[in-house]
Amino acid sequence: MRVTWAAAALRLDDIGHVFRSRGGERTVALGGVSFAVDPGAVVALVGPSGCGKSTLLRIAAGLQIPSDGSVTIGGEPVSGPNPAVGMVFQRPALLPWRTVLENVLLPADVRGRRDQAAQREAADLLDLVGLAGFAGHYPAELSGGMQGRVGLARALASEPSVLLMDEPFGALDALGREAMAIELQRVWGGRQPTVMLVTHDVEEAVLLADRVLVMTPRPGRISADLAIDLPRPRTLDLLTSDAFVGQTVAVRAALRGPVGPAAG
Repeated sequence: MRVTWAAAALRLDDIGHVFRSRGGERTVALGGVSFAVDPGAVVALVGPSGCGKSTLLRIAAGLQIPSDGSVTIGGEPVSGPNPAVGMVFQRPALLPWRTVLENVLLPADVRGRRDQAAQREAADLLDLVGLAGFAGHYPAELSGGMQGRVGLARALASEPSVLLMDEPFGALDALGREAMAIELQRVWGGRQPTVMLVTHDVEEAVLLADRVLVMTPRPGRISADLAIDLPRPRTLDLLTSDAFVGQTVAVRAALRGPVGPAAG
């Protein structure tokens, strides 16, 4: 799938990153990663553990400065945390002393803009993620999946143009992951931010994404860029279709990499 780089919502150019230990040892995490994402598209990053997926996500969010290369969002260079970016983590890290509504209002509080409009927007977001009746509850009173929905609502509260998600369903069981994947598609369909998602689950990547980017073992590079040609909206019934299975087979083949000559 070709992307018009000049019109990209998110663009990474030749990203490289090196971690240095206190003892001076170097670990090359990323090497020459380049890709662009169209406005409103959903891209999933998959790859082996330790290949730099989460590091790449933090760099895109402006939470980590790359050793090499550059990031732009909406054509503007990223040099630090960006208000145009919403971030959803594997564990939503909700503030336990704040109610669900107050957690969603956190971005408004940070900006010093908690007014009636912000209150209405937070309530609308809770309705959007199916938690309208839980505004006064505390995080400890919610299931893991419900906490994940609060984290998603909080990330959307800043009205981001780009939503970055790092294994957002990783703490859930298989049924919970499927339910949240359907929920995310419903929310995305209403607002359509540009989404970059890190996941270890191939089926999840294919179910959610317009493109799947496959990364190599460390140092992480993009080894395959696969278009997911499946109609939307996508439901769980799709998981058993020949088209879906064929797409997952292609992603798994890319993860295995090229097959060398047989040993003789």
